[in-house]
Amino acid sequence: MSINGVKGFNEILPADSALWQFIEDTARRVFARYGFSEIRVPIVEKTELFCRSIGDTTDIVEKEMYTFSDKGGTSLTLRPEGTAGVMRALIEHKLYARDSINKLYYMGPMFRHERPQKGRYRQFHQIGAEAVGSAEPVMDAQVLLMVSRLFRELGLDEPRLQINSLGCPDCRPAYREVLVAFLNEREAALCDDCRRRKSTNPLRALDCKVPGCVEATEGAPAMVEHLCSACDEHFGAVQGYLTAADVPFSLNPRMVRGLDYYTRTTFELVTGLLGAQSAVAAGGRYDGLVAQLGGPSAPGIGFALGVERVALLLGDRSFARTPDLFIAVMGEAARSRAFSLMAALQDQGLWVETDCEGKSLKGQMRRADKLGSRYSMVLGENEVVSGAATLKRMIDGQEQSLRLDSETLENLIRQG
Repeated sequence: MSINGVKGFNEILPADSALWQFIEDTARRVFARYGFSEIRVPIVEKTELFCRSIGDTTDIVEKEMYTFSDKGGTSLTLRPEGTAGVMRALIEHKLYARDSINKLYYMGPMFRHERPQKGRYRQFHQIGAEAVGSAEPVMDAQVLLMVSRLFRELGLDEPRLQINSLGCPDCRPAYREVLVAFLNEREAALCDDCRRRKSTNPLRALDCKVPGCVEATEGAPAMVEHLCSACDEHFGAVQGYLTAADVPFSLNPRMVRGLDYYTRTTFELVTGLLGAQSAVAAGGRYDGLVAQLGGPSAPGIGFALGVERVALLLGDRSFARTPDLFIAVMGEAARSRAFSLMAALQDQGLWVETDCEGKSLKGQMRRADKLGSRYSMVLGENEVVSGAATLKRMIDGQEQSLRLDSETLENLIRQG
């Protein structure tokens, strides 16, 4: 009996891992340029962490979390997102005492029990960044600049930056009353979820994708029209910094975030290339989250991107490495010489393959072609005795005789 994988939990096979490494390496390089350091947090946290941070009325907490009790009766949850765990670690280890501003990034799997679909799985992967310690709009702009530059260096022009402001605890309550009154007049047209959330999280109605809700909320009052003077000034400054840095963006007054901790600046990078799953990266400011979780009053802003969705956008490009050299052998003496030569070249950073199956010379050369090796070399008794062989460039068949020493081989391969 064969055992298949769990639905919605996918492997990253060797054919795809080079693409994923490209995404991760590019993120590390860009984040370092902006002063962000990597943090690695557990994939399992106490359930109360997500209930307190994400919010009891969100779809994630209500419907999607993988929650279980351990043998001691503690309720644990596989992390559905990364920010809460990073904030828990920041508080527990008092990172804020070492530096007033902490810039952190993370990579890894997240877990949500929802219907698997293209670009969205039950185990999915995110790359995220959090900047904690500054409430100034220049920090918002720096994070938005960084994520924009990341997509540019990934070679992706399609995701477009959209921004909005969700206000603050001073101005949001008044807006909430206006929005609830608007929704009450259209309650019959709302879906069951939006009717239920109308009294607990009414902003989510603006983000609902059910056609009836989209139509019913057309013309809904926008948060940006009800900002207090401080939030309005903050949002205007963010836009000013982005304009000064030539970062293209557009305003989306209907954008809300599904997590309760967001305030003021929120943003998404969206594309029309992935069907309904238009958001490739998203985030925003969460000035009250650290204090809400038991830490000091430390404002923050962050984002996360979906690696699977970015991989889909890059899917038509090849990132696979190929061997630098394949050494075909004839006879045991040649096999021994090839192995020592391969080891020396590998120590110098080259990818070298040789026969490990006892195949014929023809079979070995077929394997060199299949692997896409840049160069090949045949070693037999004559080559071992003479200490010289012929190096063949596979793309055009150009050949060159050379001495059998690793330094000479390395130089020719790197030059070619």
